[in-house]
Amino acid sequence: MCMFCAAIPVTAATGLALDSKQRKKHQSAGLSTPRIRLILLAMVLIIFLLMIASAYFHTKFPRYF
Repeated sequence: MCMFCAAIPVTAATGLALDSKQRKKHQSAGLSTPRIRLILLAMVLIIFLLMIASAYFHTKFPRYF
């Protein structure tokens, strides 16, 4: 598995854990959860970029896999 393909699930797990921690902190303080959650937005953007990099890497250097 290449470094890009391995980084996608790691990014998703880390992003979801950070989002969960932030939501619990907001709920314990009595605040409502923000409508746009920046951690999830950043996570989706990073995963999208990793998928593009993975596709580029796998099409450019297919002899390694």
